Amino acid sequence: MKVFFSVLSAAMLIHIGIHAQETSQMPPFIMDSLDIYINRSMQDWNLPGLAVCIIKDGKITVMKGYGTKTVGQNDPVDENTLFMIGSNTKAFTGTSMALLEYERKCSLNDKVQRWLPGFRVKDPWVSKEMNLTDILCHRMGLETYQGDFMYWTSGLSSKEVIQKFGLLTPVYGFRAKYGYTNAGFEIAGECIPQISGMPWEDFVSARIFTPLEMTRTQALSDNFAKQSNTSKAYTMDGDSLVETPTGLIDNLKAAGSIGSSVNDLSHWVMCQLDSGRYKGEQVLPWKVMARTRQPQMVVGMTRNPFGNPTHFALYGLGLRLSDYDGRMVIGHAGAVNGFLSSITFLPEEQLGIIVLTNSDRNSLYEALKWQIIDAYLGLPYHNYSDYYLAEEKKSELAGKEQIASWRDSTSKRPSPALLLKAYCGTYTNEAYGRLYISRNGDELKVTFEHHPRLTAILQPMGGNRFLCTYSDPEYGMKTLEFITGKRKAKAITIYVNGGIDRMGYRFVRK
Repeated sequence: MKVFFSVLSAAMLIHIGIHAQETSQMPPFIMDSLDIYINRSMQDWNLPGLAVCIIKDGKITVMKGYGTKTVGQNDPVDENTLFMIGSNTKAFTGTSMALLEYERKCSLNDKVQRWLPGFRVKDPWVSKEMNLTDILCHRMGLETYQGDFMYWTSGLSSKEVIQKFGLLTPVYGFRAKYGYTNAGFEIAGECIPQISGMPWEDFVSARIFTPLEMTRTQALSDNFAKQSNTSKAYTMDGDSLVETPTGLIDNLKAAGSIGSSVNDLSHWVMCQLDSGRYKGEQVLPWKVMARTRQPQMVVGMTRNPFGNPTHFALYGLGLRLSDYDGRMVIGHAGAVNGFLSSITFLPEEQLGIIVLTNSDRNSLYEALKWQIIDAYLGLPYHNYSDYYLAEEKKSELAGKEQIASWRDSTSKRPSPALLLKAYCGTYTNEAYGRLYISRNGDELKVTFEHHPRLTAILQPMGGNRFLCTYSDPEYGMKTLEFITGKRKAKAITIYVNGGIDRMGYRFVRK
């Protein structure tokens, strides 16, 4: 991975300040080494910008911005710079639902069909039995990310997302296994107006953002780029850092559309650490906070790369729960086009950590969190960023070798099993809808009914195999194979980057 340009030099490091807590009370790593660690790690990860906040014992001890919002420009990140926070949105949705239950406007045991009478999935019994807790803790029987290819940055509306969700075939039994499902939270987002009389975005703004003085926080991705002091989004295309369009995901708003800053989010974390209070006022009842933290689904076992004690991983209502060195760790990570983030708090330590980054190809957002936790718990120093970077480079090397092999196959210009025109036509998937394959010189071009900004080029690899390169690098590069008859292609299974969707989608030629 290339070292990022000189914009991440020390001259560009923006030091917003160390607040409130006396430096003698801070761990040596935070006091002496944090800036050096972050600055060096950002170069290692080719990361343009980052913002971090540490809250300890009810006070902000660190709130800083590093690097730039836009590559090549002198526009430093500060504590008020907006980043998309992706799935950290889910905690706000889970809290909203718990608040409505507390106010006796609903029960989280209510069936989804009570609030969305038209809700259907393939199994009629599951359609009737699925309740509000099921959709908030990922126990619906789907594989992790299943369905996201259909929804992500698509032209589908929220109602269409829910309809198409119902057409998916679950991989597991209902409530049998954890499977991270973004559409579940959008179902919750569509229930909120039926329960409260307010759209999801208005409810979270009125009941959470406003009383917590989160004045710059945006509930909808469509509003994000319209604000001032907003970070651009970046990804990697091969070895190059490239700007990527802001993910317009308001059809999954309750799952991931919030944009915020470390300053605003510090109010949210302070509220979490003070039993629902902010500036001495009870903004959210403690029972609401406790409800979101009740384990609802087993995620699995956890492991620390350096052997620090950790055992279980559970899921509450939009919050992940785990143990670490005998303490409860609560929080979530967030990923959306060009952004990665983490929001974490340890109630027993009165410690909260927020990390926001403007590239979706880094693990520093996660490494920095653990680095800070270890420092405050007095655990031995291990460099998490170096560990994650070494793992990333191994994976990156394997990926590059695979792509080089694929490109070597296409460079020999092998003939496909059929004439190119025999693969052309309209193909249909029961849940997604249609895609269209046309001839593009010596290649094929794919366009998608519900993704107007996305195309793919298929290059022959011999037989019925083709190398698929998506116009958006977020979707990756895959090898795809047609099923054919004697003279025509009959079907193709589409795959995308596993970070978007791990499942294949069979499209049958009409």
